Parts: sequence; structure tokens; C-alpha cells
Amino acid sequence: METPPSILFQLGASHHTAPLAVREKLAISQDRADDLAARLRLITGVREFALVNTCNRVELYGVVQHPAIFASLREALCAVTGCTPAELDSAVSLRQNHDAIAHLFAVASGLDSQIVGETEILGQVKEAYDGALEKRWTGPVLNRVFQKTFQAAKHIRTNTAIGAGQVSIATVAVDLAGRIFGELAGTRILVVGAGEIGLKTVQAFQSRGATSITVASRTLARAEEAASLAGGWALSLAELPEAVANADIIASSTSSPDFVLTREMLAAAIKRRPARPLFLMDLALPRDVDPAAAQLANVFLYNLDDLAEIAEQNIAHREAEVARCHAILAERTAALWPQVSHSLNQGKP
Repeated sequence: METPPSILFQLGASHHTAPLAVREKLAISQDRADDLAARLRLITGVREFALVNTCNRVELYGVVQHPAIFASLREALCAVTGCTPAELDSAVSLRQNHDAIAHLFAVASGLDSQIVGETEILGQVKEAYDGALEKRWTGPVLNRVFQKTFQAAKHIRTNTAIGAGQVSIATVAVDLAGRIFGELAGTRILVVGAGEIGLKTVQAFQSRGATSITVASRTLARAEEAASLAGGWALSLAELPEAVANADIIASSTSSPDFVLTREMLAAAIKRRPARPLFLMDLALPRDVDPAAAQLANVFLYNLDDLAEIAEQNIAHREAEVARCHAILAERTAALWPQVSHSLNQGKP
């Protein structure tokens, strides 16, 4: 009997399929990613895999020998994330073969992002692939698909206007703060977290005239580095309670698995400045700010989904380019699929 061809697949959840609370539960740390990889290696018939894990999506790409293996993949995701099978099934989507390629092309090109046309996702996909390649998780099929993905995304960036008027979560957050407070020059700003998003947030505040910027990070040296970009001040997370009490605007983007800004901390801060509103922007997943803080008087809290909704209003002019981009990617997907299909049938690059 002839052996059936292997299957290229994408299995995962994004902002399209899962609310923030479920995406938060699905978020996979490096330790959990390694745990997932170890489990996948034990599943007979899993030939290749790579994990794309961002603040808005957790997607597993791979090659399996039989569709029955998808049940084992779901079991592994449940075990690693703590999601129940019902939660997982309500959140994840499964794409196979041609559709999996088309989806990855759209993801890397920014067409599937909360903010259509954003550029950060391409770097995140490249980082995910480089990590999988280094750990020998990928093989001839995924190597070809990801390389072609990067070429397609570069073509979209170069030959369309999908990225015109570039916005990001950080810039949207800062623009919102500017609309609420007006001039930012006299506003006291606290940025919690000195990673990539934290740095972009500091730069965005500075570009809009903010002059009083404090950066807090678990690692003081990183806080000092970020603060130096704006001539600001650096703090450790241990100093947060005092800093929160003095801030007008707080933007938080750490990688902490727990709330960094708890309701209790924020309630204590509000008592010290009852007449002054506190504007909170939670740019993290899992969330940094306890959602219960929104119930406090004079506290205004925005999370990733809130900011993405605002961003959609800012990028309507990109929509005309979306159909053109999808048409270009459809042509490239159609050109790549016969090559991948041959590899899946023959087990050759």
C-alpha cells in the first residue's frame, strides 16, 4: 500500500480566535516552549516543527505523517499551557498544506496582525525560525517554507504601501496619552519594563515632547540604558510603589507572569493623589496590570485589545492595499505549493 503524503500544518491561536484572557493563558515562556518541544519529539510521526510566539499569537507550524497526530499535538498544548481541551478547541485554528503556507505568508507580511501592516512581526517570525533551526526542530519542508515566507514579506514591504503611516502598539499608546493630556512636556511618565516595547515606548514619548520619563525594570542596568535615551531616571521594580504615586501616565510592558501593578499598589497610590487621574497602558501579555484596577476612582486602564481597536481607526488608509497584498501572496503561495507538495510526498527537499 502506498504511504500517504505527510501534512504541513499550522495549529494555534491569535487575537482573531481567542480573547485576551485566553491568549494570556496560552502565552508560552521559553521554559514552556522547551517543554512543548520535548513533548513533540516524543510523538511518533512529528517530523518538523517551529513555534511562533508573540503577544498576539501562539502558533505551531510543522510536518506530521498522519492527521490523527493532531489530537496528540492538542494534548501537548493543553499539558504545557494548562488550558482545558474545551478552552483550547474554542481558541485554536488548524490549517493544512496550501492554507498553512498562505497563512504564514500573511502573518509575516503584517496582514494578520492586530495593527495591519506593522513591521515587528516579521522580526518575530525570523527569530522563531532561527531558534527552531538552531535546535534542529525544522527540516527540509519548513526550511523552504520559512525562507520563501521571508522573501514574500520583503516583497510586500518593498512593493506595496501596506506599511504607510507606520504605527505600533507603543506609538498608538503614546498618541492616546497625548490626546488625553495634551502637551506631554509637563507630564510625569513612568515606563515599566526595558525590553523592546519599553524602549520604543520611551522613544515615542520623547518624540512627542515628554521631558519627565522614569524607567523601571527588574534589571537596573537595563532601566538605566533605556532612561538614558530620554535623559530620564531609572528605578528598580522594588521602587515602584513610590514611582506609581508620582506618575500621571504609566506604560507597562514586562515579561512577568504575574501582575506587576496590583490593585492594592494602585489603590495606595491613588490615596496619596486623590485629585489626580492616573492613566495606565498595559502593553504586556500576560498582563502587567490587575484588571480590577480599572474599578478604582480616577484610574483609566487600557490593554492591548483596547489599543488595537484604537489603532484600527488610525490605519483605514491601508485597507486599500490589503487586497493587493493578498493577491500577491496568493500568487507566491501557488508557486511554492507544488514544491512543498513534492517534498511532503517524497520526503526530499
